[in-house]
Amino acid sequence: MASSRAGLRRAVTWTTIGAVVAAAVFWMSRTSPVPVDVAEVTRGPLSVTVDQEGMTRARHHYIISAPVTGRVERIVLEPGDRVAAGRTEIATLAPEAAPFLDSRSRATGEARVNAAKTAADQARAALAQAETLRDQAERERARTARLFEGKAVSQSVLDAAETEARSRSAAAAAARAAVATAQHEVDIATAALTVTQPGAARGGRLVLHAPVDGVVLKRLHESEGLVAAGTPLVEVADVGDLEIVADYLSTDAVTIRPGMPVSVNRGGGERALDGHVRRVEPGAFVKVSALGVEEQRVNVVIDIDAPREEWASLGDGYRVEVQVTVWQEANVLRVPSSALFRQGDAWAAFAVADGRARLKPVRIGRQTGLVTEVVAGLAEHDRVVVHPSDRVADGVDVAPRT
Repeated sequence: MASSRAGLRRAVTWTTIGAVVAAAVFWMSRTSPVPVDVAEVTRGPLSVTVDQEGMTRARHHYIISAPVTGRVERIVLEPGDRVAAGRTEIATLAPEAAPFLDSRSRATGEARVNAAKTAADQARAALAQAETLRDQAERERARTARLFEGKAVSQSVLDAAETEARSRSAAAAAARAAVATAQHEVDIATAALTVTQPGAARGGRLVLHAPVDGVVLKRLHESEGLVAAGTPLVEVADVGDLEIVADYLSTDAVTIRPGMPVSVNRGGGERALDGHVRRVEPGAFVKVSALGVEEQRVNVVIDIDAPREEWASLGDGYRVEVQVTVWQEANVLRVPSSALFRQGDAWAAFAVADGRARLKPVRIGRQTGLVTEVVAGLAEHDRVVVHPSDRVADGVDVAPRT
């Protein structure tokens, strides 16, 4: 009987020792959780942009040239000087004594004057039409704004009306500038004919005035001297009427449409300016990149919508950065792009549940550099592993870093 009880005690003792040893081996062989960075799947706005460097340019440039051969006096205007249309003297020219024109040359000169006057009349008619369309678009914009306030039309309809009003206003400004240019051509043609008329005084002075209100961009001829007819003297532009041109890769340009909103960054810590796409040019051109690769590029022309006082420091030829918003939604299920990875031909992510990583196939939509739209596979408030390492696998214990 005593030996039986002793055997039972030995069995219990060895069983206990075995259990302790097994527990110790399990504890020693147990892997610690993998530390991971975790982010949450959220809902919110998402916009897709195509970014590019651009350059400002005055919408209309005017080069004042010598209408006839003669001796020009020293031009004192400097770049940045303001000029007034028809009042500021750009240059003074002493025409060389010209031989009298024969009947054929005189008829040609008179025909040029008449053609310039006809072009000026056409420019005035185009201006009247552009102003009429501008006024009509402005009335339509105001009517649409009232309907939008009454919730009778959508935001997109209002945006389209505002874009049309801005476009028509810009077209009217362009037509007004075209009238000034056409009148300048009339003055040049008339001056060229006048100095060769019988009785034109030898050594008389011909004064060239600014064709538009603006500033001097370049002084193309400075010193006094003899110049031939057609020699460029001064370049003038209105820097208060700027546009932006950015050359995009043709693969990006196909996603851009007139009217799309644009954010313009001037640098220097200044607030970004609002703008919109006015035109996507139909023809591409070849440009060699910094790496020596030939690229097909397309010019996109952008109008600035911000008030003039907000971009008064900009001039012609300034570098800017533009972001064209090609798609945007206000309520999108979003996940950090760094949480996604390829699994075969599809996308996947590791969701964190009950302290373990769970492999989730994911169907995605629009992508930006940092955020991706989730179409299926994840739900709002799910937690996902960002930048998963090769230690993370389906079912592995994970511990979020704090």
